Amino acid sequence: MYGVCGCCGALRPRYKRLVDNIFPEDPEDGLVKTNMEKLTFYALSAPEKLDRIGAYLSERLIRDVGRHRYGYVCIAMEALDQLLMACHCQSINLFVESFLKMVAKLLESEKPNLQILGTNSFVKFANIEEDTPSYHRSYDFFVSRFSEMCHSSHDDLEIKTKIRMSGIKGLQGVVRKTVNDELQANIWDPQHMDKIVPSLLFNLQHVEEAESRSPSPLQAPEKEKENPAELAERCLRELLGRAAFGNIKNAIKPVLIHLDNHSLWEPKVFAIRCFKIIMYSIQPQHSHLVIQQLLSHLDAHSRSAATVRAGIVEVLSEAAVIAATGSVGPTVLEMFNTLLRQLRLSIDYALTGSYDGALSLGTKIIKEHEERMFQEAVIKTIGSFASTLPTYQRSEVILFIMSKVPLPSLHHVVDSGRTGENRNRLTQIMLLKSLLQVSTGFQCSNMMSALPSNFLDRLLSTALMEDAEIRLFVLEILISFIDRHGNRHKFSTISTLSDISVLKLKVDKCSRQDTVFMKKHSQQLYRHIYLSCKEDTNVQKHYEALYGLLALISIELANEEVVVDLIRLVLAVQDVAQVNEENLPVYNRCALYALGAAYLNLISQLTTVPAFCQHIHEVIETRKKEAPYMLPEDVFVERPRLSHSLDGVVIEFLFRQSKISEVLGGSGYNSDRLCLPYIPQLTDEDRLSKRKSIGETISLQVEVESRNSPEKEERVPAEEITYETLKKAIVDSVAVEEQERERRRQVVEKFQKAPFEEIAAHCGARASLLQSRLNQIFEITIRPPPSPSGTITAAYGQPQNHSIPVYEMKFPDLCVY
Repeated sequence: MYGVCGCCGALRPRYKRLVDNIFPEDPEDGLVKTNMEKLTFYALSAPEKLDRIGAYLSERLIRDVGRHRYGYVCIAMEALDQLLMACHCQSINLFVESFLKMVAKLLESEKPNLQILGTNSFVKFANIEEDTPSYHRSYDFFVSRFSEMCHSSHDDLEIKTKIRMSGIKGLQGVVRKTVNDELQANIWDPQHMDKIVPSLLFNLQHVEEAESRSPSPLQAPEKEKENPAELAERCLRELLGRAAFGNIKNAIKPVLIHLDNHSLWEPKVFAIRCFKIIMYSIQPQHSHLVIQQLLSHLDAHSRSAATVRAGIVEVLSEAAVIAATGSVGPTVLEMFNTLLRQLRLSIDYALTGSYDGALSLGTKIIKEHEERMFQEAVIKTIGSFASTLPTYQRSEVILFIMSKVPLPSLHHVVDSGRTGENRNRLTQIMLLKSLLQVSTGFQCSNMMSALPSNFLDRLLSTALMEDAEIRLFVLEILISFIDRHGNRHKFSTISTLSDISVLKLKVDKCSRQDTVFMKKHSQQLYRHIYLSCKEDTNVQKHYEALYGLLALISIELANEEVVVDLIRLVLAVQDVAQVNEENLPVYNRCALYALGAAYLNLISQLTTVPAFCQHIHEVIETRKKEAPYMLPEDVFVERPRLSHSLDGVVIEFLFRQSKISEVLGGSGYNSDRLCLPYIPQLTDEDRLSKRKSIGETISLQVEVESRNSPEKEERVPAEEITYETLKKAIVDSVAVEEQERERRRQVVEKFQKAPFEEIAAHCGARASLLQSRLNQIFEITIRPPPSPSGTITAAYGQPQNHSIPVYEMKFPDLCVY
């Protein structure tokens, strides 16, 4: 019966007749529209037949594909598309299964046209919003097939481009269909993301090739639509824009793996472009997740080549700057901690020459200049990211970096030995460079907040270290903190201008907070400036930094008391050059004279005291005529013009403290304080941070005053404590402890084993001895005063006071009432 129905068209089911009628005799005539309208009306009228219609269409399409009747295949797909667009009933799910089966059949074909046809139909289906959910539909095959199409290597360039674009469109359709449907298979699973993301990135890599194929400007708009790179970028942006908080990690990890596998960190151009797309596509509150992924990836590449690590750091820099405009969250200190850790590792690699700490067979040799390039990239990243942070976070970062700087102090352990000293020095330099980057442009109205005590103490302790480069960094960091009005560049050159108004300085009145800061820390700053001036390894940059620091303190933090102290400080520096107890070279002495002249010229014009300005001007003019080597114009040049001898400098060449105190005292300044010479108070911090290395002997002169006789004021000669005496003292103390421990053991053993009578006798003897000692003490301390006739002579001719009971003493009449 069924066979007869199959042969006779009148006995066939109506849905089959309607489906057959949409196919013309000649496939080139296309779909029969009138019959297609009948089929659509029938499907809408009898939705329960929709699944059968889909199954029959699928059967015909598979048969036509096998017979290479591609015209009928196109007609079948067109009919399916129209039915999908028209029908939204509950039975659509069964019809969709047949539709997806037909699309999969087309995608499996080797014919590019059929693959493109199937992809276009799938994209149309992806744009349809279904009324009913599907619990069992799977898109795994489509993800795999579309990803494969994205990597097409067809010989024909035009066909290859079309196939790749179809693959990208198909992936975009899968994402749209599944990303917001919780009932579908999770498209964010790693098994899917590991296919989708690399496929999109693969097409992004060929953007230059795609642009070079554009034949003419007139066809540019059409070519832009057919460009796989542009389409891949749009698809990637859409994918990342739909990513929720928990899906960011799965979306970013394939990007990092792709960049690793294709060695795309070293040119770093493509990597930066990818992460710019990512950072601008995701939601701002998810930015810190991307930063965390990059930081973890950088840690994972700790032993990779320096060029690879530098590329990751550059990408991190770009991403962090974009993330700072949104939300970085708790990753701020984590990011800086990771970067500083990588900085220290790079220093170790550069010193040891390998990633394992020791050279061995098969060890990869490290190029020092590549490590230096990586270190500069890290420092640049630290600075660029810190510049985008708010003030309170920037302050935390500054304190955090400063806490990592190794300092030779009583409470800070540093590496010893030659390699350890080099490591400490390089670490100090790199961290101070980072701190300088962070502090550049730092604006804080309250200096107490900008330079808290714990930070300032650690920073200034490095200002007295032997390394000239470290001292220069410290001065530059102080300048960047104090300069809040952008006056630093105006003091980059040391000179004695006759009119400082040409500098156009921005000067504000010293605030109350700044006054409190200077009262608390001014002497500490002055001391370090004074001691820095006495260093014999200073060069022109050091003196320029010292001049800038003095000038900025005068502008930003100065009141009358600060001005007086600064003048005393500079006059003390002039005395250092004149007396030369430090045996400074001629250049350094001339530089100190020139530094004092330049600063006093500046401060005299800032105070606007005519007599003070006149005195400074007279000395400067005298130096110009007879001693130009004491002025900055002759000292701080490429070829300094120095004097052969600075001994016997006449008083006319010097700024006189008595004269300055006289002229400023008449204008209301504290003349008594001006008359006092500045003497820095050296502290333990200065001694510890001085040139002494950790293992070097520190000699201390300890003077012990003899107090045995109150009539004499003799002093015991100073005892010199050296390494040998300290070692001997430690050994002696150990020996004493051993003896004490042995004595205690013997006592315990005696009380455990000795007879009771012996122990009782021993304790009784000790008790009687103790009682006699107490009687002697009471005799001395509680003895009553002697009577007038109470002095007698003892047996050995020694005078002895005879004690008389109180009731026998004779009191004067005035004491009787």
